[in-house]
Amino acid sequence: MDTSAARRNILARIRSAQGRPTAPTDAERTAADDYIARHPAGPRPELPSTPVELVARFTLETERLSTTVAEVNALTDAPAEAHRYLQSLNLGTDAVAWPSLGDLPWSAAGLDVQLRKPADADLVGITGCFCATAETGSLALLSGPGTPASGALLPQTHIAIVPASRIVAAHEDAFALMRAERGELPRAVNFVSGPSRTGDIEQTIVLGAHGPYRVHVFIVRGA
Repeated sequence: MDTSAARRNILARIRSAQGRPTAPTDAERTAADDYIARHPAGPRPELPSTPVELVARFTLETERLSTTVAEVNALTDAPAEAHRYLQSLNLGTDAVAWPSLGDLPWSAAGLDVQLRKPADADLVGITGCFCATAETGSLALLSGPGTPASGALLPQTHIAIVPASRIVAAHEDAFALMRAERGELPRAVNFVSGPSRTGDIEQTIVLGAHGPYRVHVFIVRGA
C-alpha cells in the first residue's frame, strides 16, 4: 500500500500548525542538504583517544556486558585462540565463519570451520567486525556477501575478531568511518553489544533469548 499521499498530508498539517508553508521551500531544502552533508556532532562525553586507551575502555565495557575478552598478537593467531576458547567450554571444534575469514589457518588449529551462512543446527559462529566502539563495548558489523549478518545472530556462541586498530571512540566515529570507507551503507548495519538478553519475564535477565547465549571477543594487537 502506498502511504506517500497520507504522509505528505500529515507533514503538511504539521507545517501549517507551525505557521509555515505546507511544502518545504528551496531554502529549507538547501539547509537540510547542508546539514546532512556536514554530519554535525552533538554533545559527547569525554572519551579515550589514544590506541591504548581505546583498547582498555573497549575491554572494560565488553566485560560489563558479559562478553569475555582475550588478546592475540596477530590475525593468524585467531584460529588457535578460537580453539582454546571452545575447548575450555567443551563446545567441540565445529563452527561456521564469515567467508571473508577463509584465509585463516582454521584446520591447522584443529577446527572444522565451514565458510558460509549459519543454519539452525550451527552452534558456533565466527565473525570479524567493521569496527568496534570503546564507549559502549559494541561491535559494528556490516552485511555483505562475505560478511553475512546471521553469523553473529543465529548461533548460540558468537566469536568475534576485533583488530585493535579498528576500535574507535563512539558510534559517531563508527558511522563516520563507514561513510569514509564505504560511501553508502550496506543493507544491514548491526551493533552487537554482548550476548542477547531480555528481562520481559518478571524483570529477570535471561541470556540467549533472541540471539547468542555467549559472546567471546579477541582483540588482535597487530591488526
